Amino acid sequence: MGFSSFLGRVLFASIFILSAWQMFNEFGNDGGPAAKEWAPKLELVKTFIDGKIGKNDIYFDVKPLARTFVATCIFLKGFGGLLFVLGSGFGAFLLIFYLILTTPILYDFYNYDVGEPKFFVLLREFLQCVAYLGALLFFLGMKNSILRKLQKKKAPKPKAA
Repeated sequence: MGFSSFLGRVLFASIFILSAWQMFNEFGNDGGPAAKEWAPKLELVKTFIDGKIGKNDIYFDVKPLARTFVATCIFLKGFGGLLFVLGSGFGAFLLIFYLILTTPILYDFYNYDVGEPKFFVLLREFLQCVAYLGALLFFLGMKNSILRKLQKKKAPKPKAA
């Protein structure tokens, strides 16, 4: 059970770790291709927020924000994946935070009509990330239930005199 659990965590976390490693190698001065993909998505988020709270006088350039966002994603995926391999709940929380932060922005299937081919590609990727999120929540739930069972078993019994 112990080895198969470790192997499962390694295989699951390899998705995140290898992706973070690729993003890190391509990062460069401009943030790499990931920053170029994130820049228009973050511009849409900025426009959406401006529409909800009103146009504000604060201006910020999206390109440096995209580089910072990519660096944050590299950290969350890489460090979270490594901690997850070691069985840490904190690593699972980092990966959950990454998925919650990026999935609705990156896979914006809701901006397309149902008949468009891009809709189905984005919906499939979105649902895959939701499945990853479910697996991480399952891991945390199982980890917490095992810890509770162990605490109940280790309660010292009073000795009769």
